[in-house]
Amino acid sequence: MKTTNILLAGVGGQGIILSSHIIATAAEQSDMDVTTSEIHGMAQRGGSVTAQIRYGEKIISPLILEGEADVILASEPIEAIRYAHYLNKKGIAIVNSTPIIPFTVSSGLATYPKDVEDILHRHFPNLIYADYTQMADALGNKKMLNVIMLGTLAEHLKIAPNVWEEAIKLSLKEKLWTANIKAFATGRKVGTK
Repeated sequence: MKTTNILLAGVGGQGIILSSHIIATAAEQSDMDVTTSEIHGMAQRGGSVTAQIRYGEKIISPLILEGEADVILASEPIEAIRYAHYLNKKGIAIVNSTPIIPFTVSSGLATYPKDVEDILHRHFPNLIYADYTQMADALGNKKMLNVIMLGTLAEHLKIAPNVWEEAIKLSLKEKLWTANIKAFATGRKVGTK
C-alpha cells in the first residue's frame, strides 16, 4: 500500500491539532501504520500551526519531505501558499477562502495580498477553494471549520465513511458528536462537487 502524506496548515485556534488527531485515528482504525508531527509556533497568539500525518503499511519517519505531500489542507489562504512547496505534482489542496489578518498586516508592517485566489490557482492546479468559515457559521459554530474541511478531505482518501464517524467520536466528547458528524457531512458535499 502506498504511503499517504497529509500536511495541515492554519492559524492557532482553528483546530489543526484536533484535525490531525482525527485523521490519525481514522487511519489507525483502518489498520494502517500512522505517524504524526506537529509544530505549534505562536498558536495561542494566532501564529502558524502545522501538522503532518503519514499513514500506510509501514511508516518510519513522521516528516513529509518537500514535494511529497498528497494533500495540503489549509484553514487560511496564506498558510496554504506558505507550504505549497510540499505538495506533489498530482496532489490536491483544500483551502479555506476566509483570511485571518496577521498582526503584522493590521499594524501596517506588511500587506495581505489582494490576489490570493490567483496565487493559489497558480500554485495548486488541483485546488478546492471554498468558504468553510461561512459553512461553519451556517451550522452555528465557527469551531467546526476544521471538521467541515475534514469532510472534504475524506472524499479524496481511501478510508471508509463509517471509520471517519468513529474517529470523530473517539476524538471528541459525546455531547459534540452529533454537531460534528453533521459538519463532516457538510464538508463531504464540497468534496464531491
